[in-house]
Amino acid sequence: MKKWLTGLTIAAATLFLVSCGNDSSSTTSSTQADTSWSDVESAGKIVVATSGTLYPSSYYNDDNELVGYDVEIAQEVANRLDLDIEFKEYNVDGQVTSVQNGESNFAANDFGLSTEDRKKYFSLSEPYKYSFDSMIVRQSDDSGIASLEDLQGKKAAGEPNTSYMRIAEAYGAELVTYDNATNDQYLTDVANGRTDVILNDYYLQKMSVAALPDIPVKILEDVYFNESESGFLTNKEDQALQEQINSALTEMKEDGTLKEISEKYFNADVSVKPDVEITETVSVD
Repeated sequence: MKKWLTGLTIAAATLFLVSCGNDSSSTTSSTQADTSWSDVESAGKIVVATSGTLYPSSYYNDDNELVGYDVEIAQEVANRLDLDIEFKEYNVDGQVTSVQNGESNFAANDFGLSTEDRKKYFSLSEPYKYSFDSMIVRQSDDSGIASLEDLQGKKAAGEPNTSYMRIAEAYGAELVTYDNATNDQYLTDVANGRTDVILNDYYLQKMSVAALPDIPVKILEDVYFNESESGFLTNKEDQALQEQINSALTEMKEDGTLKEISEKYFNADVSVKPDVEITETVSVD
């Protein structure tokens, strides 16, 4: 089994941040200089947290190389900033912690800022992926789901501490949690009725379903919710570093590099807002 098949529902774009510490221990004094860029520039290297398991954002190809949409964008940013790059692999919680404690300069794994708690401690770079959320259901009967309200009493599959599972719970679903499971396990369990539904990012679900065409599941049509933006997750205090990252990302968007990388991994330009009707916005704060 390819490594990229792990972690369908760990999409970091919607991670629910658990304990982040108190304000006094996790914020920098207003009089302390921001050396985030000068430190990286002096080291000549940027350290990036990622998963290596989230297809097609961060995964291993058949040659055992770390690749993916977020990975390649991070590599191009480092190149434009004249820096070497080092990737460190963690689960979702580990990525957030590594940014918080300074082990990594930023995290690249389809991250967004979906909760007010997260916004207290972290910032998001200029977005390089625009998307929305959707649901995977059984092909045979749509798992008896035609709207978010129909999640009541259904079994929703996912990894703990994600906003997708919080949304499912808010609509009355029974949560079935997994730890670093493979995509084929998630999809097979929906197909055979062990679970009923998976909530996640539309483009990640689209690629996962396409990669496993023999499993009889599908994305529920026309039930789309929560427009989203994804970028690099940085420490909120590292504004100098983020300015450099944003400058590189802006150049990449203007010269067509983001579009080129996007079409390579998604067969679509996710670097611009999709022309799709979003039926609902669901808050879980």
